[in-house]
Amino acid sequence: MRVVKADPEGLCVAAAALKAGGLVAFPTETVYGLGADARDGRAVARIYEAKGRPSFNPLIVHVAADAEVAGLAVLDARAKALAAAFWPGPLTLVLRRVPQCPVSDLVTCGLETIAVRIPSHPVALALIRAAGVPVAAPSANRSGHVSPTTAAHVAADLGARIDVILDGGASEVGVESTVVDLSGAEPVLLRPGGVPSERIAAALGQPLGRRLDEETRPQSPGQLASHYAPRAAVRLDARAVRPGEALLAFGADTPPHDGPCINLSPHGDLVEAAANLFAALRQLDAAGVGSIAVATIPGTGLGEAINDRLRRAAAPRPAPRDEGV
Repeated sequence: MRVVKADPEGLCVAAAALKAGGLVAFPTETVYGLGADARDGRAVARIYEAKGRPSFNPLIVHVAADAEVAGLAVLDARAKALAAAFWPGPLTLVLRRVPQCPVSDLVTCGLETIAVRIPSHPVALALIRAAGVPVAAPSANRSGHVSPTTAAHVAADLGARIDVILDGGASEVGVESTVVDLSGAEPVLLRPGGVPSERIAAALGQPLGRRLDEETRPQSPGQLASHYAPRAAVRLDARAVRPGEALLAFGADTPPHDGPCINLSPHGDLVEAAANLFAALRQLDAAGVGSIAVATIPGTGLGEAINDRLRRAAAPRPAPRDEGV
């Protein structure tokens, strides 16, 4: 771990680390974030590993300008109104991803939505511009610990787990950003934060729905029993591949197979496997097979989160409902 000041030299060091796939803690106006290149699945997987995060949850993508948001997400009139009122600032918008969104599936956990914001902290903006990449960043602390508002907090909590800490002084707001979901017909408050909800409602000219309980938050994966589910059935801990099945393999010991196969990590690297998980499920599902056989994956480290997501993908699907006319 290297702690650098938020001066031109330090910014160059931090930006170079991001572009090289490293983890960089940096100040925002809310709390310190733990950043990685949002396009680099392996770098994003390192965020989860460093935080000891028990499961994959969508990460907020930080950019420096509205034009960069447009390359990631669909900005409707509501989003443009809130962007004009509160960006740069402590507001995160959950929006529909554009078809060619370059962000890793691990950032969005395979969902069709993406959480984005433009921070107002000058150091955060300078870092994002210097790196020239969208930055995925949760708070820079161990999972379950208090969010950090100084570089010293980050160093005490994460230490050698990360590459660079960019010291820009204390965060001003001290609580995380407000999160508003605009992916549906009704704007919905997912998390209170640095922008009061009544100000957001006023800017929109309509009240906000509320979906603060985890049981009903589709933007927070891992809450529903059947989630991350491809069209194909998913069969776990497969030691052999049945006729007509695709194979999601792990490690060097791959069972014989005739159908499509993707190896999450031929070398048995759980960080690599996590980075490849959602894209691999999508690719095998696109092959049109009826079932995907999944090799056994160790349950240690990131393997716990990988197996959690695979169990949810394999869970019984709810029966389709008659929606009427």
